[in-house]
Amino acid sequence: MEQHQVTIIVAIVVVVVAIVAVIGFLFMRKRRSKMLQERFGPEYDRVVRKEGNVRRGEEVLQFRATRREKLQIVPLSSAARSDFVNRWTRVQSLFVDDPKGAVSQGHKLVSELMQARGYPMGEFDQRAADISVDHPVVVENYRAAHAIALRHNRGQASTEDLRKAMVHYRSLFDELLNDSLPQRKEAQA
Repeated sequence: MEQHQVTIIVAIVVVVVAIVAVIGFLFMRKRRSKMLQERFGPEYDRVVRKEGNVRRGEEVLQFRATRREKLQIVPLSSAARSDFVNRWTRVQSLFVDDPKGAVSQGHKLVSELMQARGYPMGEFDQRAADISVDHPVVVENYRAAHAIALRHNRGQASTEDLRKAMVHYRSLFDELLNDSLPQRKEAQA
């Protein structure tokens, strides 16, 4: 075989290997995207939109998932669960006479429940990011309730807004109250 033929064969092999590597990379990336979409649901689209592109959005979500895996999220004891349910019932009954107080107490109770489950109590955006890994559907309720609470603090929330905040807090409260985490597929890097 001539040197020229060997060079051509080597070049063809190199090109084929490169094509297979690119196809493998694209397949793994598509698989990762699909798994993150399944795991984060509507939160996936929100983060990708916020970050401006899919790659950066997926990096943010993967970072959240990695951070979440290091947390020790624990189920509640039946006594703690009962206590939280009773306290929520009192907060809800407060709404009729004191909507603003009820929203403040609802926010505080959701935060206490998050802490009791093992979520760290940092700033709001970090709490929402941590919650989004296990509860990607209701985290938007948490954000909406928080936004209403902030408007309330500025004197810009109506009673109807406060009612919506309570509904939003309640949906997250119910999710957090569950002993088991939602069934979710693990995102792979």
